[in-house]
Amino acid sequence: MSLDSAYLEYPKRHEGMDHGLYTPSPMPSRKPVAWPGGKPVAVTLLVNLEWFPITPEDKPFRAPGHMVTPYPDFRHYTAREYGTRVGFYRLLDAFAKAGVTATIAVNSAIAERYPSIIADILGAGHEIIAHATDMNATIASTLDEDAERAIITQARDTLAQVMGKAPRGWQSIARSQSFDTPRLLVEAGFDYMCDWVNDDLPWVATTDAGTITSVPFNHELSDRQMIAVQQHSMDSVAVQIEDALDWLKAEAAQYGAGRVLPFTLTPYITGLPYRMDAFEALLGRMASDEATWFASAGQLVDAWKPQAV
Repeated sequence: MSLDSAYLEYPKRHEGMDHGLYTPSPMPSRKPVAWPGGKPVAVTLLVNLEWFPITPEDKPFRAPGHMVTPYPDFRHYTAREYGTRVGFYRLLDAFAKAGVTATIAVNSAIAERYPSIIADILGAGHEIIAHATDMNATIASTLDEDAERAIITQARDTLAQVMGKAPRGWQSIARSQSFDTPRLLVEAGFDYMCDWVNDDLPWVATTDAGTITSVPFNHELSDRQMIAVQQHSMDSVAVQIEDALDWLKAEAAQYGAGRVLPFTLTPYITGLPYRMDAFEALLGRMASDEATWFASAGQLVDAWKPQAV
């Protein structure tokens, strides 16, 4: 019995990643970019400020970090709340001491329940991007398009009401998207998304509704991955981040082109008191390095876009 020829047919197969959102672009082929002040490395700090419902939803999937023991899971629930009540303010203090700007990815439930936190973020000069509605609002291709659209627009509108303007950027929970997400984000007016991790520089995705910039935040360069999953200390994290900075500085010199160092933070992980000393010391060293430009995701996009065309 011969194999049906249709078995080998795949209409979407083409150069790259088998979709039309972007074309292949190996790093050495890129047009060089330069950051303000001639700084070779842009450092982008992203804080996930999350609100966990005490009972998790498992459809389309349970968000990482959600409740795990029989409900009500007060042990994990209050550990997550520690980030909002205590840990996040330690991060704000650390940013202020180092004089650096960060991007805060906020569940819109935070804006509803703690509008004072939104005011504190904006008052300190940091950027807020949308991070869905709460940690039950996960996205995958099994989610109905109208339901996904509702998550995106509700998050945008709730944050806009408290912020006074709509957020420009988006990050999905667990950085998970459906096939529709980039288009729906464009339709909702978002300028950039922070979900895909396939680069060290921004790039543009093309959808049926228009284009959107991807600002990549490497999955490995996050406190959740390094500390919660790999069980490293904050001292070890600092070594890894500084190793990455040294490499990117050398690479920027080699190619005569700017690079981006992302670092994703979780308030209930990094914001614990026994980690803050090493974290503040790391920020201080990086901020004093003449090679670094600390930029929010929006500032990064604004500096990159005019050079990318």
